[in-house]
Amino acid sequence: MDSIIKLTILFNEPFWVGIFEAMDGYELKVCKVTFGAEPRDEEVHEFILMNFYRLNFSGSVRLEKTELALKKKNPKRLQRSIKKEISAKEIGTKAQIAMKLQHDQLKQERKEKTKEQKLQEEERKFNIRQRKKLDKHKGH
Repeated sequence: MDSIIKLTILFNEPFWVGIFEAMDGYELKVCKVTFGAEPRDEEVHEFILMNFYRLNFSGSVRLEKTELALKKKNPKRLQRSIKKEISAKEIGTKAQIAMKLQHDQLKQERKEKTKEQKLQEEERKFNIRQRKKLDKHKGH
């Protein structure tokens, strides 16, 4: 299967944001990168070369075969479709879904980690109280 990687750069108040969409077969993965000021083409190219393998892509979203047509396009038609995508203001809905899944997954991991830390702290405090209680009863 072919892998297709697409970068969409858009202005999301107050920063410029890049959205990487990686399609490997029928799996879609998404990553969001904040650039800050409007990036020039050279800066984007350098960022891709230096940081692409460090990007944290979301979990994959399975696409149906009907949603994905991987056939060669006429170059002029391809240019027209790229121009159309550039003029579009919105992010692809599949990308939004994948980004939302990534956000929810990170949120869930954070909750589990916080809960575990809280339980460990409560257990530590309980053990300290138990030791103090036993020390009081040992006598003089």
